[in-house]
Amino acid sequence: MNSENFSISEKIVSPSYIRQGSQARRSHEQLIRLLLEQGKCPEEGWSESTIELFLNELAVMDSNNFLGNCGVGEREGRVASSLVARRHYRLIHGIGRSGDIAAIQPKATGSSLLNKLTNSVVLDILKLSGVVTSCFVVPMATGMSLTLCFLTLRHKRPKGRYIIWPRIDQKSCFKAMITAGFEPVVVENILEGDELRTDMEAVERKVQELGAENILCIHSTTSCFAPRVPDRLEELATMSAKYDIPHVVNNAYGVQSSKCMHLIQQGARVGRIDAFVQSLDKNFMVPVGGAIIAGFNESFIQEISRMYPGRASASPSLDVLITLLTLGASGYRKLLAEQKEMYTYLAQELKRLAAAHGERLLHTPHNPISLAMSLDGLQAQSGKSVTQLGSMLFTRQVSGARVVALGNKQMVSGHMFCGFMSHSEAYPHPYLNAASAVGITRDDVTLCIKRLDKCLKSLRKESSARSGSPIPLTGQEDHAGEYVYKCNKK
Repeated sequence: MNSENFSISEKIVSPSYIRQGSQARRSHEQLIRLLLEQGKCPEEGWSESTIELFLNELAVMDSNNFLGNCGVGEREGRVASSLVARRHYRLIHGIGRSGDIAAIQPKATGSSLLNKLTNSVVLDILKLSGVVTSCFVVPMATGMSLTLCFLTLRHKRPKGRYIIWPRIDQKSCFKAMITAGFEPVVVENILEGDELRTDMEAVERKVQELGAENILCIHSTTSCFAPRVPDRLEELATMSAKYDIPHVVNNAYGVQSSKCMHLIQQGARVGRIDAFVQSLDKNFMVPVGGAIIAGFNESFIQEISRMYPGRASASPSLDVLITLLTLGASGYRKLLAEQKEMYTYLAQELKRLAAAHGERLLHTPHNPISLAMSLDGLQAQSGKSVTQLGSMLFTRQVSGARVVALGNKQMVSGHMFCGFMSHSEAYPHPYLNAASAVGITRDDVTLCIKRLDKCLKSLRKESSARSGSPIPLTGQEDHAGEYVYKCNKK
């Protein structure tokens, strides 16, 4: 409805009512105008009706939705299922062109505008999280997005064969290097207290041993499972600048952490960070399938976007734009504050539960998201009890908890990892991981602790029955009315 149609409508319905409806529509249009003018995430979230109005306005700008359009090409935005069309708000053409994911599509003005606005809004959120940068959304998850970064660097460093990688036991980031055709050089972490931290001396030895010109990049990590903690990004960035070696950071779920984002900003300030990659689903609570590739050199980030072959799905861009327009900047800040609050609560509850079962919460203050509780008592009962705990939690609908036993071995793309999942060849404790990621609630934590408590009691009871020598327990009622138990140590 434009002003002319509203004027005509006044001949059909009372003009005062039409003017009221026109004012209501203008309030929606004012929000859209501000988004187009500023390219920033609105401070307050939009209503669903405003978002749907905006998306419908974008969709009618795409040629597949033109009235009377006659398409005779091989890609004309044809969709057999109306359900699929509605799922995508009739934005069918995707984003980019064959030569550049950021290019404008003549047949898809609305989708192109969606892509540009999404990148701009995401950039604003990264600035809100503490990093001033350049970025774009890519319809691939973190691993493949890292691969795209490595392939782009290949043209800049044709002699580069190796990627130096402080060890983190997560398959996709390792396979990203293999898929790109490079040889990962795994640098073992060093144990400091309970924490596994970057061995800077070992990294520098590898640089000198292999020769800087033969190294494609240093591939570091921020967000990770405890007891590993974020890499020493400032020191690695300084080393990258010293030897003129590119530096790519796996920041998979680090946008939600002010500590991880601060490390990236500081690393770029004191040294060199060429690109950092973060997942959309882990940081913004959208379906899996998208990532943000960001960096401090706009021309290099544009090079990465041009490396993407062909057009791309608009679904990840659409999902994250809808989500950020719904939340607004204030809503996202609230989620970040709740994540910190839940981290503290989860740490308190795990520490209390660990003490009740003769275990302890591992001291990992440099990890702002993930926590780990020792399972030495279970290991002493039986090595199988540790792995059994993981199965018990999963069948009791506790998802995301990782149980790490001693001595695991795993072959990943031809490389044998000893102590796999523990980020170390010889970590001294078996343990259980839990993470306070964005979106977690107090109820999630409370229910997890309750079920974990029951599982640990059940395993202790089974072990006592097998050995025939029951372990004496003392009970003490906790604040939730549950009984927690401690071993009477002899």
